[in-house]
Amino acid sequence: MKLGVFDSGVGGLTVARSLQRSRYFSELLYFGDTARVPYGSKDSNTVTRYALEAVEFFNGTDVDALVVACNTVSVVALETMQKFSNKPVYGVLEPGVMALEQATEVNHDSHVLVIATRSTIQSGEYQRRIKQLGFEHATAMATPLFVPIVEEELYDGAILHATFEHYFSALERPDVVLLGCTHFPLISDAISEYFSGAKTIHSGEAMVQWLSQHLDLKRQFEQTPITIHASENVDAVRRVAKRWQLSL
Repeated sequence: MKLGVFDSGVGGLTVARSLQRSRYFSELLYFGDTARVPYGSKDSNTVTRYALEAVEFFNGTDVDALVVACNTVSVVALETMQKFSNKPVYGVLEPGVMALEQATEVNHDSHVLVIATRSTIQSGEYQRRIKQLGFEHATAMATPLFVPIVEEELYDGAILHATFEHYFSALERPDVVLLGCTHFPLISDAISEYFSGAKTIHSGEAMVQWLSQHLDLKRQFEQTPITIHASENVDAVRRVAKRWQLSL
């Protein structure tokens, strides 16, 4: 299976790394819409229009399926993408929630903090699904500044830590932080350190597990090459891919 991966920028590389290492896929084709990132502050009609342009791009390729490695798009435009795509399209929301449910260190008494873009939080989808799982102590917070910080490759330092203080200084320490944006794993170590070792969960590995279960995949490929495309500054995306230890 050759798999497409779509994101608003570089964040989806965190999902692509897990997909690449799974040995389930013969090849990955990545497209980041870096010219128009971030999506999370844009209205739903705009996000849907951008998502359909991505569908048009992938419809002209030979990938067998498409992973939407963007929570905002998964919440706002997934069903529309599925309608117009000529191949199956899968979002990251359901696998992300599944990862929380299956985390061995987490129970229903745990304090869960969900951080994501404004659009994702306003949709209420994470909050609704987490409550359905029986978690009673959950806080959802929009943290949109983290997206441009990651896009600028500021994975540590004064700007990032000032932003932590801006968002988190009044919060009770969570037991687990659900990273509801695929940009955020690139600063997950810093987030965990800020919260004194709180567990962080993102949807990369969960996406692999979800796909393997739903598509009955077999680990059969020794290497999974990835081709990276971007709407702007593809060299910057490749630089982040190397930092995230993808094999280019």
